[in-house]
Amino acid sequence: MNLFFIIYLFTFSLLSLVLVRKHILLCLLSLEFIILCLLYTILIYCLLFKYSIYIYLFFMTFYVCEGVLGLSIMVCLIRSHGNDYLNSLFLW
Repeated sequence: MNLFFIIYLFTFSLLSLVLVRKHILLCLLSLEFIILCLLYTILIYCLLFKYSIYIYLFFMTFYVCEGVLGLSIMVCLIRSHGNDYLNSLFLW
């Protein structure tokens, strides 16, 4: 039951990443939702096979750093261009 739910959420988040591509904030939210699905999968895997939970904390640290980096890039983009549209990044 949990595996099908995780696959459904992961597919839904990938679909939202592909279809909603106007704002960078919406793309970042879709990526964070994908990461939450992956973290939940790693947690279930660790608990199911009685592995150490430290690998979960290791991946969680990297995902938090990735989220902070995405938000800082978005803030720099808003300060330089005045909006968070993906169309403003392209030159033509």
